[in-house]
Amino acid sequence: MMKTLTQKSERLHSLDSLRAIMMMLGIVLHTANTYTGGEPAPGWPLKDPEAGNELLKWLGYTIHNFRMPIFMLVAGFFAALLFYERSPNKMIVNRVKRIVLPFIVFVILLWPLVMLGFSYSQQIFGLAHNYTFSSFFENPSNLIPQRTMHLWFLYYLIMFSVASFGLGKLFQNLPSVIKPIKIVFEKIMRRPLLKLVFFALITFSLLLLIDSYWVATSLSFVPDGGTFSFYFFFYLTGWLLFKSKHLLSSFMQYDRLFTLLGLGIFTLYFLADRTEFSDALTAGIRSVTCWLFIFGFTGLFLRYFSKHSAFMRYISDSAYWVYLLHLPLTAFLPGLMEGWAIPALLKFAIVASATTFICFFTYHYLVRSSFIGEFLNGRKYSRKLNDIKPLEKPVIPNVILVTDDK
Repeated sequence: MMKTLTQKSERLHSLDSLRAIMMMLGIVLHTANTYTGGEPAPGWPLKDPEAGNELLKWLGYTIHNFRMPIFMLVAGFFAALLFYERSPNKMIVNRVKRIVLPFIVFVILLWPLVMLGFSYSQQIFGLAHNYTFSSFFENPSNLIPQRTMHLWFLYYLIMFSVASFGLGKLFQNLPSVIKPIKIVFEKIMRRPLLKLVFFALITFSLLLLIDSYWVATSLSFVPDGGTFSFYFFFYLTGWLLFKSKHLLSSFMQYDRLFTLLGLGIFTLYFLADRTEFSDALTAGIRSVTCWLFIFGFTGLFLRYFSKHSAFMRYISDSAYWVYLLHLPLTAFLPGLMEGWAIPALLKFAIVASATTFICFFTYHYLVRSSFIGEFLNGRKYSRKLNDIKPLEKPVIPNVILVTDDK
């Protein structure tokens, strides 16, 4: 028998934990990218020439196939919660505080750190680079952000918030339109195979429209139509899911099977000779596996992480800061191990562990109880894990998606 999920604004620990883990996987993904072998790519212009591992390449490819789609879906769910259970205007105010202002501040602060991190390791590895580590500050223009870096998802969440606010206000006045949409959505969501085919087909169609086998994330300050349309679909799906949140339990149908199928199919795809694959075939495989992962992982988190956990709540609270800080570390630390005659897997483990430690150490002692934590999460928290108690009254989750603001 399936669990019954609470309907109102009670903190949804499972989705809160899912969002946090998707953010934390940024450390794994970006660290793995350095140790996949081959030549540097535009999306990650850093490769250790002496350490490459196919397992890490598989890990990076797999995470990339589901991580941001899941995050955007959960983001849309909680944005709708703000819109309908607080108010449209409070949603916008919240998004300005929790997304717009942090984006502006940290895109400026992190730009030189990220560039120095990449430039240092590129210089050490003898790779082509735009700046040398020593001359970066000689030209003041180097300090002006030229790309959104890993904060691109904040940039697009700002646009999604504005677009969903407009659509939400429009459809509030068109109940005759939204009602049939909700009916069709719920009928699809109740049928496991149908929902997989339906959502994978839309994702596949979007990829055909943008003429790509998978979306190439845009780091430009000029919005990219392909990136916007692709991820906005997942965001809107999460928005619609909130309007039918009683169907969350349906994600636990075949969650283990969907997860295993996703891993199996994607692994076979990874091991195959993909040079013979057309872009359409690749897009189809990745669309199907993406939704297998979405339904599978979401169901697993609903199944196993629905109860309050002080540890997971701490992870959730820290996720914003960890994501902001991790990129310059994952770019800089590989250069320190240049020449180390150790396997790529071990280098990966050292960089990922060191990055995680530094991120959590700084969060615990410099952020959690400080004005920085209040700026990011809407409030300060005690550093004591024992002080994290189950909430006495319903409060919706924090960090990026929503906030603990009173």
